[in-house]
Order: sequence, then C-alpha cells, then structure tokens
Amino acid sequence: MHILASGPELQAVRFGYVILEDVTLNIAVTGESGGEGAAETGVTETTMKASRYSHPTMPNVYIWDLPGIGTSNFKAQKYLKEVQFETYDSFIVISTNRFKENDIMLAKEIQKMKKMFYFVRSKIDNDIRAEARKDFREDKVLSKIRQSCEENLNLIRACP
Repeated sequence: MHILASGPELQAVRFGYVILEDVTLNIAVTGESGGEGAAETGVTETTMKASRYSHPTMPNVYIWDLPGIGTSNFKAQKYLKEVQFETYDSFIVISTNRFKENDIMLAKEIQKMKKMFYFVRSKIDNDIRAEARKDFREDKVLSKIRQSCEENLNLIRACP
C-alpha cells in the first residue's frame, strides 16, 4: 500500500490500516427483497442464506449478501434472528425507492447495536426518467431524493 499524505493524516491512515490488518471485518448488505443487479436475481426469491464474498484487496474483509427482508421466507418480525444480524460489524442498507417500514426497522436495530450503517438509495436513474415526463430538472429531482433520505435518517437518529 502506498500512501500519498503527510502529517497527522498520514499517521491516522497508517494506524487505521495496521489495525485493519489485524481485525476481521464483516459487512452485511441488506434491504428489501427484489433489488435487481446486486446478486443473482430471478422471478422468485434467490438469496436464501447469507453469502460471503471476500474483498479483492483486503483478505480479512468480507461482504455478506443477506437475504432480502419482507418475503414469505424472511418476514420482518423474524428477519434479524434468522440472518444472525448481530454477528455483522457494519451494514449497507440498500433501498430502491422511498423509505419503507423495513428500512426504518433495519436502521433502528443497527442503531440499537451501536454499529455503523450506510444507507444507499439505488435506481435513482428510474426516478429521473419518470420525472423527465413532467416539468423536469435533474438537479431538483436529486435534491428532493436527497432531502427525503436525510429527513428519514434524522427521524431514525432521533428515536432512541
């Protein structure tokens, strides 16, 4: 690894990299079922158990593709236990459209565990195409989506 930095930033990066070399990191990717393109998809449920993928350059970092929440096999009430949610270090929650009840539930549970998560809003290109039929400005559509995500995340943060 070559780092082009100096001063305290360089030391922090080096320290973080050394720590990461000694720790296994398990990152779970989750969200509602039915998202196309991330892993094998089909007209029926395809991810039935958590699948582990190794990071291409960091051998002790694993990305876990979890089954989608909200299907007959993975109902929200039992999802956390069935996928062993507590065993992951951090999370990426992917949503294909506006915030839904399952997104909020996942974010709250992650917060309760005092773990980090990233909320990823996908398929924004579909929203832009849909808005193009109306009085369209891409920057306004993106701003509206961003504002909605931020408002919902702030509501989740405010809840204990």
